[in-house]
Amino acid sequence: MAIDEDKVFNETLDSWVMSKCDQWRDHYESNYSETHNEYYRIWRGIWNKQDSMRESERSKIISPATQQAVESSVAEIEEATFGRGQFFDIKDDLQDPNPQDIAFLRNQLQEDMHFAKTRSSVAECLINAAVFGTGIAEIVLEEVTELTPATQPAPETDMMAVGVMKRDRFVVKLDPIMPQNFLIDPLATNIDDAIGVAIDKMVSFHQVQQGIDSGIYRDVEVSATASDPDLEDASDISTLYQDDMVRLTKYYGLVPSHLLSSISEDGEVEDIVDYDKDESYTEVIMVIANGDTILKVEKNPYMKQDRPVVAFAWDLVPFKFWGRGICEKAYNSQKALDTELRARIDALALTVHPMMAVDATRMPRGAKLDVRAGKTILTNGNPAEVLQPFKFGGLDATSFNQAATLQAMVQQATGAIDSAGVPASINGEGTAAGTSMALGAIIKRHKRTLINFQENFLIPFVEKAACRYMQFTPELYPVKDYKFVATSSLGIVAREYEVTQLVQLLQTMSPESPMYPILVESIVDNMGLSNREQIIAAMRQANQPNPEEQQLQQAQIQMQMQSAQATLENLQAQTAEIVSRVQQNQVETQLLPVEEETRRIAAMAKTMPMDEFERLVEFAKLELKEKELDTKEEIVQLQMSKK
Repeated sequence: MAIDEDKVFNETLDSWVMSKCDQWRDHYESNYSETHNEYYRIWRGIWNKQDSMRESERSKIISPATQQAVESSVAEIEEATFGRGQFFDIKDDLQDPNPQDIAFLRNQLQEDMHFAKTRSSVAECLINAAVFGTGIAEIVLEEVTELTPATQPAPETDMMAVGVMKRDRFVVKLDPIMPQNFLIDPLATNIDDAIGVAIDKMVSFHQVQQGIDSGIYRDVEVSATASDPDLEDASDISTLYQDDMVRLTKYYGLVPSHLLSSISEDGEVEDIVDYDKDESYTEVIMVIANGDTILKVEKNPYMKQDRPVVAFAWDLVPFKFWGRGICEKAYNSQKALDTELRARIDALALTVHPMMAVDATRMPRGAKLDVRAGKTILTNGNPAEVLQPFKFGGLDATSFNQAATLQAMVQQATGAIDSAGVPASINGEGTAAGTSMALGAIIKRHKRTLINFQENFLIPFVEKAACRYMQFTPELYPVKDYKFVATSSLGIVAREYEVTQLVQLLQTMSPESPMYPILVESIVDNMGLSNREQIIAAMRQANQPNPEEQQLQQAQIQMQMQSAQATLENLQAQTAEIVSRVQQNQVETQLLPVEEETRRIAAMAKTMPMDEFERLVEFAKLELKEKELDTKEEIVQLQMSKK
């Protein structure tokens, strides 16, 4: 792409960036600044005259209903994210034979994030999202010097020298950004779709000077300026220290490529940074001081060319970057509640404090008409006729119910209902079924915010932080395509609700049931005990059988089996003996007629002639053989039937 020298002369890089920032600043101030400031005051409990609903209001009280809703909702999301210690995990490749590298990377990343105090920064972003509707943070890469206590042998002595060891390391920090310090293209719905984003805030002069001395910024002259109220919060706290400040604008985004060239003193075109001449826009990182001094400009140095900013909306607003927070949900109910309380306090001042009606014509000249205990009042005449107590009347008792109803409306609008407010939100019925239904609805609303926070803020931050460490600390973080997942669990309310259901289920079964110890372990796992892991480990160990008892039980079972086997064999032997005796009796019974026939033949032989006797003997032998064959056949059939 050819460079238009007229554009180079007429428009500079810093002027183009600052013109965009000014336009985005005007859009924010005209659409969001006033409401965000009021949300901030409601959350902080700071009174301002412009927040009054009536000109006659004198009371400055602000109900803590929205403050309670913000803190309760943030605590629920924070507990769900960090309650178990580990708030992210890494998915390993199924074909990876060595899963230990993933465990090492996860532990190393958690240690570095703990060193960078990531949890407190994320908690601040959650507060900003609940108050303003959008949580924004900048991912800052810093090189710090870590000092650790150490000892080493002193030279030429037997003594040990005690001191510290210095080690330079890169740290990825999360810097929360207030809404008034963040500028974005009004047409963009997220950071990646915008042409660019800017972080515009006041910083101390020494921070800029240290950046120049360390070589992070260009060696240029920067002057201090006064604080800009548009870049500060809405606390209305006046500070005496207004000097030694610098307006620092960090721009992350696209710029026209032709602006990355400048005209040197010799009239030649020089490239400020290396860029592709064929591209119309180039992704850069740029830092400008006081709107006119470029401290740093470079092409995006990160490996994925991502922008070091993450943001999420508490509740999404379609086609808008700025989300909807707790304060916006509770705004109308909060204003009505504040008006009710202030009106009651103003009326209380008229009914509680003593007032007198006085006949001014009968009072001494110059008399002070204030009322206090022990005061003597002089009158020209009868005091009963000159002085008379004056009272406006009592307060309306219905205002108590109105205030309670408005507070319930705040809880209904935000979903931040504590255990005391649940029965009141279900038509005053605190039954178990009604409470369960209400808690279920609350948990679902919190889950929507939790999923939105994880997908748009937490996981993108973890991925970008891991890429920074891979790029600048490759000896600890091997370069691979890791998949990060959130390991957030249930929040406090959700865990209490689940524990209640598990306890009810536990009451329906016997302790001897195999499911009983599993349910008890689930109940302990959902509790916020500091020694939860030790208790679960002890329960699992207690449920495991004792090896000695297990061996003894196996020996007893084996002995019982042997005894049963011996008893069965004895019964079988007795049965076989009985069957044998029965068969023998049957044979003997069948042989009895043969014996009787033999005796009869012997008797006949003594009285009968020899010829006739021999003939009868032969006939008897034939009959005996026939009966013997029949008997053997019956025995065989009987044996076959027994088998």
